Amino acid sequence: MKILNVDVAIIGAGTAGMTAYRQVLRRGKTAVLIEDSHYGTTCARVGCMPSKLLISAADHRHAIAEAPKFGVNVDTSTVEVDGVAVMDRVKRERDRFVSFVVSDVEGFDADTKLWGTARFTAENTLEVGDHTQVNAKAFVIASGTSPRTPAALQELGDKLLTTDEIFYWDDLPKSIAILGTGVIGMEIGQALHRLGVKVTVVNRSQRIVGIQDPKVAENARNVFSEEMDIRFDTQVLRAERQGNEVQLSLQDAQGAESLLTVECVLNAAGRQPNIEKLNLAAAGVTVDAKGKLSFNAHTLQVENKPIFLAGDVNGLHPILHEAADDGRIAADNAVNWPIAPQAPARRCPMKVVFSNPQVMSVGLAFSQLPADVRIGEVSFTNQGRSRVMLENKGMLRVYADKNTDVFLGAEMVGPSAEHLAHLLAWSAQQQLTIKEMLGMPFYHPVVEEGLRTALRNTHSN
Repeated sequence: MKILNVDVAIIGAGTAGMTAYRQVLRRGKTAVLIEDSHYGTTCARVGCMPSKLLISAADHRHAIAEAPKFGVNVDTSTVEVDGVAVMDRVKRERDRFVSFVVSDVEGFDADTKLWGTARFTAENTLEVGDHTQVNAKAFVIASGTSPRTPAALQELGDKLLTTDEIFYWDDLPKSIAILGTGVIGMEIGQALHRLGVKVTVVNRSQRIVGIQDPKVAENARNVFSEEMDIRFDTQVLRAERQGNEVQLSLQDAQGAESLLTVECVLNAAGRQPNIEKLNLAAAGVTVDAKGKLSFNAHTLQVENKPIFLAGDVNGLHPILHEAADDGRIAADNAVNWPIAPQAPARRCPMKVVFSNPQVMSVGLAFSQLPADVRIGEVSFTNQGRSRVMLENKGMLRVYADKNTDVFLGAEMVGPSAEHLAHLLAWSAQQQLTIKEMLGMPFYHPVVEEGLRTALRNTHSN
């Protein structure tokens, strides 16, 4: 067996792992990058980019359906969605994005890459496949996540799908049940619905795309339920294959049972860290009954070991730019080991859901707000530019410290949320006050005028 000695061993060649690899080399240390699945990030391959390609197709179909409301008469009965063509573009463009990432990895020094499954054999030693022993001073685990499969669905075979499969479709299905109202469930569910697929979304609770503010969450439930069949507080009791279809037995909050027959099921109800093959016990690391590790959320260090978690695997911020930041933090702490790990300042938290209307959150989450908070809100129902575009749905709530007037964060469902999220994240990171934000220019007529209204309302309560 070949023996390789390096300063830092990095497991996983996604966004966090690639960033960590580059950072270690930038710091003048030696590294090895280990992968056993795919070169290319989750974002490019089965996440952000292919989902936006599907959403873009759905947006064009929806615009045609909405055209008569503007006096633009279109015979919508003759509009055909060519599922094969839709998925062909999704796959072609997806493969183009992936090729850029793969090209980056292929450009790395061949002597610093290993292909195979990594497993610890001691605190400072890995075996990769059956061919290489890696001795390292520290490790960055950036192995990502995989979909979690509920027990009730495990007998469905190829009728049970995850995002690992749907972006390889050759055509769109006729019907689908989507389990989960998280980001994946709502983005994919609405896109498929607008492309003519009969979609039923099932969720065990009232939660929707991670919104914490109860008023914004209620508004979101109402807005999305107007368009789609979403069954909140509903669980799957049984799932059976019946020929080329799947029959789900559902139970609602009142205990009433119903049957749902669909062509396939998309499991979007959660993911789990890819750590089961790592044999972490050999490194002296404890994995709890739920398959989770104890680690410092600020330094990313696992227990007191020379091991650092970066990217989706740590479950903190499953977003590309956050994964890249994780990679840098983990790499720096791994390079400096055994010097005490550092916890550098993070960027302002920001999340965007590319549904329609969009959803965003920035800054402190609702559960993190202090008791002495002022809240301003605005409805987009009668907001000028939103009505012009017939996108007048949703609401925005902004939070400010009652004593200092400093802007703390916001949650929103509504038009142009991806752009408002950036304005507000920048404001929060600079710790601007509401007064300072209101002193900025607001053009007319724009959706941002709704933001101005919400900011003003923090001063009136």
